[in-house]
Amino acid sequence: MNFLACDLGGTKVLLGIFKKVINDDSPKLLFKKKYISSNWDSFDLILEDFLKNECKNITHPSTACFAVAGPLSNNQAKIINLSWSISGNALQNKFNFKSCELINDFAVQIYGLPYLKNNQYSIIQNGSNSEGDNNDLHAIVGAGTGLGVARGIISGEKVKILASEGGHVEYSPKSNLEWELKIWLKNYLKVERISCERIISGSGLSRIAQWRLSKPDAQNHPLKKYLKEIKNFDAMRKELPEKICNLSKEGDQLMIEVERIWLGAYASLLGDVALQELCFGGLWISGGTASKHFKNFKSDLFMKQFFDKGRLKDILKTIPMKVILDEEFGLYSAACRAKMLLKT
Repeated sequence: MNFLACDLGGTKVLLGIFKKVINDDSPKLLFKKKYISSNWDSFDLILEDFLKNECKNITHPSTACFAVAGPLSNNQAKIINLSWSISGNALQNKFNFKSCELINDFAVQIYGLPYLKNNQYSIIQNGSNSEGDNNDLHAIVGAGTGLGVARGIISGEKVKILASEGGHVEYSPKSNLEWELKIWLKNYLKVERISCERIISGSGLSRIAQWRLSKPDAQNHPLKKYLKEIKNFDAMRKELPEKICNLSKEGDQLMIEVERIWLGAYASLLGDVALQELCFGGLWISGGTASKHFKNFKSDLFMKQFFDKGRLKDILKTIPMKVILDEEFGLYSAACRAKMLLKT
């Protein structure tokens, strides 16, 4: 029996057809296709093209799960950066699905956790087995375009997602340098508060670099010329984080400093989430930057900031922490949820 999964964002749409396999709880991918969102007038047209032209020689999918980058209410969503409104009920009727569900594109990853295979993740620390209700509680934090936080209870085959907007908590500087950064960002962005997302995301890394490059000792840095010459903001948003990381790897001292501030803020937030949730089931690092920074997540610098919680640091040593390496884990998780819907 086939089912459909979709990771639907403002830039691209990734669709996949999966099937159940005997003696394997994980969904098996039959094929997938990526669409550029801006090339289409509506999501319905993309889905129609996919089902009619790509799926004409296979069994029509029974269920569907759409992981959506945008606010959700009553199985309906508006897509950020596009003028698309999507209704799960309307899609179910139009495309003859037995069941169809829209879910937040980050929270959906909770559904994928029970079905992870060894090559999809790596362990930072095992933690220790403990007894109590929180053994079923998992939390995911992921930096990418933004900063996502999701929580869920996983008990056998039962999965319950708990809503969270944890990425928007207040950023708390831990040094005079970080306080200087926060004040600069307030003025630069013309806002009254700085959330963690403003720091711990791809755009956050870029903003830290822009702040550092504004200092007198950075006047001749090569990225200064790049920032002056580039005219396309979208191109800068995609290119600058990679340039920062590459320069850091090459030994550029300013970009090493920038990356350390970013990693320190990320580690500190993860420690806060771990203490707040006591997620003894697991604390997971996900998002678009996860696989790229895996070595950094295991570094002494990162772990020191993670454990820097005073009297409660020993608790953090008991919480399993893992990194999701699969860059298409959103699609995979949507497939896991679509597979669950076969039973409803």
